[in-house]
Amino acid sequence: MAGRTKRCTVVYATPARQRLWSVELPEQGSVAEVLDLARLQAADADVPWDADVGIFGELCARETVPRDGDRIEIYRPLTSDPKESRRGRGRGGG
Repeated sequence: MAGRTKRCTVVYATPARQRLWSVELPEQGSVAEVLDLARLQAADADVPWDADVGIFGELCARETVPRDGDRIEIYRPLTSDPKESRRGRGRGGG
């Protein structure tokens, strides 16, 4: 049916703040389109728009078509390798 839309929420969180943008787009709109619409709302917010993204904690491609109500998450780049951090803690090095 033509003209149907869906709503998705885009989230980006830092240790200091969580940002949320609610967008409405055509039913067959992709994650990339959701991000473009959120970026328009975000104005000059410091968000890594080209970072990895996921839907409810599952990594996804920007071509993915999310469902109505999905939460699109923008992931922060890792500052350290989790495996190395665990090894350091295991050796008592922090």
